[in-house]
Amino acid sequence: MKRSEFLKAVGVASASVVLPLPVACADTPQTNTAPTGKAALPSGADCVLIPQETRGPYPLDLSKDSTKFRQDITEGLPGMPLTIRLTIVNINDDCRPIANARVDIWQTNKDGVYSGFQQPGVNTVGQTFMRGIQLTDSNGQVEFHTVYPGWYNGRATHIHFEVFLNSVLSATSQMAFPEAITEAVYKTPLYVEKGQNSTTNAADGIFSDMSNTQYEMLTITENAATGGYIGTLTVGMNAPKSGVINLEPETGGQFKLQQNSPNPFHGATAFHFNLAQASQVNLEVFDLSGKKVASVYGGGLEAGDHAISWQKSEQLPAGNYLFQLTVSNGSGEFKQSKVMTGL
Repeated sequence: MKRSEFLKAVGVASASVVLPLPVACADTPQTNTAPTGKAALPSGADCVLIPQETRGPYPLDLSKDSTKFRQDITEGLPGMPLTIRLTIVNINDDCRPIANARVDIWQTNKDGVYSGFQQPGVNTVGQTFMRGIQLTDSNGQVEFHTVYPGWYNGRATHIHFEVFLNSVLSATSQMAFPEAITEAVYKTPLYVEKGQNSTTNAADGIFSDMSNTQYEMLTITENAATGGYIGTLTVGMNAPKSGVINLEPETGGQFKLQQNSPNPFHGATAFHFNLAQASQVNLEVFDLSGKKVASVYGGGLEAGDHAISWQKSEQLPAGNYLFQLTVSNGSGEFKQSKVMTGL
């Protein structure tokens, strides 16, 4: 399978339809939770609406570039290591995690420059550094490896992100940074030449209302493994209680793919789906780079409910994988993928 087909199947070639306003939850560093469990929140915290923010002047549509489905978005550029961990939860379902949500992020490099655009004094057209795409796992979590962003005139230090549920744009917002951490980072050798950001959060056109910005503020902790930082944020969505948006344009109404069960799983798991009509079916497993690691099933099936079991090879390491169902019939070819966690 071509990587462009793989990325299209996981919802990267998506419709720009906006659902009702999302919500966010105040955050502490996250621990693993069961797929049906309540997301970890600080004591006394409430889920509240996250401010819907502008995409800014430098969004870039990378939906046809399969290499941007990645954790490391630095493309080798230097900077203070920063791990971003986002947890996507459902405000309408007791803040339970939402699996298989697509998360896009983009930011500047350490010098305050975006990729892909002509900017004052620099032209990065054709470049794609500091941009990436991930799908949430069974805990509703994604992780990106990046560097602490730099700054440019008129804006506080920030990172942009968008969340898609089943290929539908459902949230556009920005991450803010605690100023004490930012000041410390900008005194380090890689950042000191440019100096401190001249725009504070309070003076920023996006973050100036701190009653809203508190829900966009990353919780920053030191990362002993990298010598940098970890930034965490929990983002709630105004989604149905099922945790799944009913609109699934990639399936064409030809099938309904459920989450594998059990998930997470040791050894064996089962894939459940329903076909609207008799179809040719291919069920495959990929790692998060888009490499196929298993062909589970290929053949014809009648309309109705189906369950196919799979035994994970002992040679495959524990971690997150995508399973993809491809359905072909007289109506065309349709694909959908979901994330699962093998232990």
